[in-house]
Amino acid sequence: MQDRQRIKKMTGALILTVLFLFTGCGGNTEETALTEAVPSDEDGGGTAGTDGPEAQQDGETDREGTAGEADAGPGDAEESAAYVYVCGAVDTPGVYEVSGDARVFEAVELAGGLTDDASPDGVNLARTVTDGEQIYVPTKDEVQSQGAWGGEAGGNAQQKKVNINTASAEELMTLTGIGEAKAASVIRYREEHGKFRSIEELMEIDGIKEGVFDKIKNDITI
Repeated sequence: MQDRQRIKKMTGALILTVLFLFTGCGGNTEETALTEAVPSDEDGGGTAGTDGPEAQQDGETDREGTAGEADAGPGDAEESAAYVYVCGAVDTPGVYEVSGDARVFEAVELAGGLTDDASPDGVNLARTVTDGEQIYVPTKDEVQSQGAWGGEAGGNAQQKKVNINTASAEELMTLTGIGEAKAASVIRYREEHGKFRSIEELMEIDGIKEGVFDKIKNDITI
C-alpha cells in the first residue's frame, strides 16, 4: 500500500517536471519566432538612409539646373546706328556713323567742324539725323547768292522757302533728307513732267515718300 502511494508521488513529480520543461522550451520558441519576425532597426534604418540622400541629391540637382537656366538670358540689344554723308563747308566731308538719335551738329563735328566760310544758319544743327541722309552745309556766299535768307533791319533772319519748280540741285540739297541723288531726281522729274502742280506731287518721285516729305513740306513751295 505504501509502495503504491510512493509510486504515485514519483509519477506525479515526473509529470510536473516534464510539463515544466516542455513549457519552458515552448516559451523560448515563441520568443525566438517573435524576434525573427520583427525587423531590426539596422535593416529599417539602412533602407531609409539609402533612399533619403539620393532623393535629396536629385532635388538639389534639379534646382541647380533650373537656376542655371534662369541665369541664362538674351544678350543686350545693340544700339541703333545711322550713316550720314556730311559735305559742303566742313573740314573733312565723308560718310560717318552716328547713333540713331544723334543731332546734326554731332555729325558735323565728326566731319571736322564748320569751315571759316560756312554759314551756320544754312543748316538746322539741332535736328535729329536720318539714316542715309546727306547733310549739306552751305557757304556764306552760297546762301547770299541763293537769296535763301533775308530779314528786316533789326529783326531776326527768316529762311525763305525753296521753290521746287525753280530750285537748283544745290538749293534742293539744303532741304532735310534731300541729297545729291534725290535733288537730281527732282530736276529730272521737272524736265519730264513739267512744273509741279502741288508740293504733294513731290512724293511721286522715287525715294521721296511721306516720311521725307513731312520733314520738308514747311520749307518748300511752288
